[in-house]
Amino acid sequence: MDYNILDNLKYTQTHEWVKIEGINAITGISDYAQHQLGDIVYIELPNIGETIEKGSSAGEIESVKAVGEFLMPLTGKVIQINNLLSENPEIVNQSPYDKGWLIKIEILNLKEENELISADEYKNIIEREDK
Repeated sequence: MDYNILDNLKYTQTHEWVKIEGINAITGISDYAQHQLGDIVYIELPNIGETIEKGSSAGEIESVKAVGEFLMPLTGKVIQINNLLSENPEIVNQSPYDKGWLIKIEILNLKEENELISADEYKNIIEREDK
């Protein structure tokens, strides 16, 4: 299957994407992740002001198939959540990189940015998983 992987984003091995904007970052789940989950029916997001460590759970994504965790790609303080998702969680299926973003954070450890992977590296990971 051909997944939409955007070259201008960074990724994690656990299928989150990150768009760095100075000291802030917008994040969500990749097109591959939303395909694996299937139809998303509920999303639980953290509270604004919450500080979450990289790799920790930042919420849950529930689909008709499974419940998955959204893991924090970088240590950060939540400064905005996508309120559209409480009423319309399926937006993540339709537009995982645009309208379906999950949270915006203030990055608290800029060095962690170096641990994110490029779009090409991410494509290699999902090619292996898809076999």
